[in-house]
Amino acid sequence: MRVMDSHLHLWDPEVLRYEWLEGPLAWRFAEEELYEERLDDVDEEAAIFVQADPVEGQAADEVRWVDSIALAAGVVAIVAGARLDRGAETDAHLERLAASERVVGVRHLLQGEPDGFAQTESFRRGARQVARRGWTFDACVHERQLPDVVALAASVPDLPIVLDHLGKPAVGTSSAPAAPGGAWMRDLAELAQHTQVFCKVSGLPAETGGVWTDAQITPFLDAALEAFGPERLMWGSDWPVSAIDAGRGAYAVGSRQRWFRTVADWAATRGVDADALFWSNALAFYGIR
Repeated sequence: MRVMDSHLHLWDPEVLRYEWLEGPLAWRFAEEELYEERLDDVDEEAAIFVQADPVEGQAADEVRWVDSIALAAGVVAIVAGARLDRGAETDAHLERLAASERVVGVRHLLQGEPDGFAQTESFRRGARQVARRGWTFDACVHERQLPDVVALAASVPDLPIVLDHLGKPAVGTSSAPAAPGGAWMRDLAELAQHTQVFCKVSGLPAETGGVWTDAQITPFLDAALEAFGPERLMWGSDWPVSAIDAGRGAYAVGSRQRWFRTVADWAATRGVDADALFWSNALAFYGIR
């Protein structure tokens, strides 16, 4: 079995500065730590690095650092950090990012922006610049911001967009699970009407606080499958963010394997092609050859 982890984070606070890191995340998570969390019973494993939000001004430095450890970490492509609302400054930044052949897309972290931000003309201008380069856009939003992604997909139809973490729906906890909300399901279905949009089966462990049951997660995976179909879903570990047990305030060894197994078992029961979900869909979306 081949696995392309479509959503992997790496960082080293001694190399770059991250204002959001705290608790068990405020440590180095790079090639050596990832090696200890490699997946079991997998013939081939590789990953797509997604920007880890260092302080503003260090996005290009982050790309250079990831490039330096990419072979050891199995990273074949990079989704770089980029603010898309800065006009000519955005253009210059995208040009700097293009110095790395591994950069295939960008992420402007929308979850921290006001609702409606992705519908502003300044942001859309930057999104069009990304599309002109043939790059992709990772949309990381909270559930309530899904309509913004729908509007972005409609206004920049030649921009390939992938929805991170299923749009971060409210999934509850293992002891008090939540059912998929009607608004989330409606918005997900509307977003999926835009055929250039894919969806990452990732991040839900973090939304549960790091402890989940397969029964709790299954309805959300089913909703994503119904909306996007098996050809537009891709698996991502969201490591190490999704490897934190919030209840214990500690890093949970084996969480990456646990999430992989949850999704693999679900896919098997639904007749989803594992090679597509865990490998080829991600390569097709990001244009990796």
